[in-house]
Amino acid sequence: MIKCNLSELMGRKKVKVADVARETGLHRNTVTLLYKEEAVRIELDAMEKLCRYFDCTVGELFEYTPD
Repeated sequence: MIKCNLSELMGRKKVKVADVARETGLHRNTVTLLYKEEAVRIELDAMEKLCRYFDCTVGELFEYTPD
């Protein structure tokens, strides 16, 4: 299972979905799906934008846990 830590990163930075969407240029729906961990796929450029915005690695944004 892949877990998205976007909500945790947003909480640390105290930002809202709209803030992340505006600052990264990502669609609000994309950010919302990742925030709620309902996304089924993500584009590499979206991962890059989120990692740049939160100054984190892909491993901090996403984590793998065996089922």
